[in-house]
Amino acid sequence: MSNHFTGLSLGPPLGDQRLDLCDLYAFQAPGDSSRTVLILNANPNADALHPDAVYRLNIDNDGDYLTDIAFSWVFSPAAADGSQTYSVFMATGAESRKPEATGTKIVSAAAVSFGPQANVVSSGDYQVNAGSRSDAFFFDFDGINNLFDTSGKRNFTAPHLGDRSPWTGVDSNTTANVFSMAIELPTADLTPHPELHIWGRCSVLRDGELVHADRAGHPSVSSFFNTDDTKEEYNAGEPVNDRARWTDQFVHLLGHTGGYTHQEAITALDEHGILPDVLHFDPSKPAAYPNGRMFTEDVIDIRVAFLTKNEAPPTGLSPHTDILDRFPYLGDPHPAATS
Repeated sequence: MSNHFTGLSLGPPLGDQRLDLCDLYAFQAPGDSSRTVLILNANPNADALHPDAVYRLNIDNDGDYLTDIAFSWVFSPAAADGSQTYSVFMATGAESRKPEATGTKIVSAAAVSFGPQANVVSSGDYQVNAGSRSDAFFFDFDGINNLFDTSGKRNFTAPHLGDRSPWTGVDSNTTANVFSMAIELPTADLTPHPELHIWGRCSVLRDGELVHADRAGHPSVSSFFNTDDTKEEYNAGEPVNDRARWTDQFVHLLGHTGGYTHQEAITALDEHGILPDVLHFDPSKPAAYPNGRMFTEDVIDIRVAFLTKNEAPPTGLSPHTDILDRFPYLGDPHPAATS
């Protein structure tokens, strides 16, 4: 849930957990470096997703931060027993920039998997899954609360470092599930030059129009760099506009959180590729954040160190051990959420 708490008052976007994008991953398929795995997680309740929403993976492959390829998941209304089906569309070029789920339907009315076994759908050279999985994200929630003053509208923008480590050493997510949307495909179909820029998007139908409710790029950037005054605008924004719109605010924030000078903040943001807020992935190189993202990186540790100019101590947590070596890679869901 590195992208969690992106709604107002540390809640979900538009007050609906189903619209909450939690994590974004990109890496080479284990055992086959010619294939890429993309995973977008949503809804920490790990139950049915919103039937009036479009959940999308956007991919820019030519460096202009405009979508060139889009994979869109749409879901049926949940049945009385909680079951749900989904379809996936693939769009390219100008069509991929439309907010609706358009393009070629590569999965049609497949069953969402809420039980212990993933319902993997094959579509040509693609593998697709949607459903409840074990959440690979690990974090110390109590430690985050110790570190940040979240009063008022500040959310996670005011860390206060004391003499004692804020971390408790307890992973708050060891038995958590999440709703995961995963696709594995030949990297050549993404035509990277050589880098891909990837971001998740959740849009929901309101008054006949699709409204952008949340987005996910770099882990913890949307959560940790915004206050209640800016969250909804940020969530609705497009990466191509990020540098012009958000650089000044991010520079100002880094001055408070880590004592960065103006130039130090600009340099740090550029070195880490924070703006535009997209996940960078060069598939010809091993995946390890910030080149893509695996399940094993302590992204909270990385983000807090960035915010505080390496003044915060490491969290000391370890990755989860239930990840799989086969698609859809996230572990089977914990039983409590499948009963």
